[in-house]
Amino acid sequence: MAWRIKYADTAKEQLRKLDKQIARQIVEYMDNIAALEDPCSKGKVLRGTLGGLWRYRVEDWRVVCDIQNDQVVILVLRVGHRSKVYGGH
Repeated sequence: MAWRIKYADTAKEQLRKLDKQIARQIVEYMDNIAALEDPCSKGKVLRGTLGGLWRYRVEDWRVVCDIQNDQVVILVLRVGHRSKVYGGH
């Protein structure tokens, strides 16, 4: 089963601000996640204020997603450096 990746407007803007090579690496990584049978096998569920969302690690960058099982969609909500993406700074 192939998952579809959708990017929220916020995530698209965050990707545009990144270095093109890093942005391409993140998009390719997410495309590989979409090809998996279970995208949860590579991610980690978040807790706290972002509870229920998932994160993927791409070197020092994090991709915060909402996995919508009923629609077979991975909605990318945020993309950013690990020190800032969770909103603590």
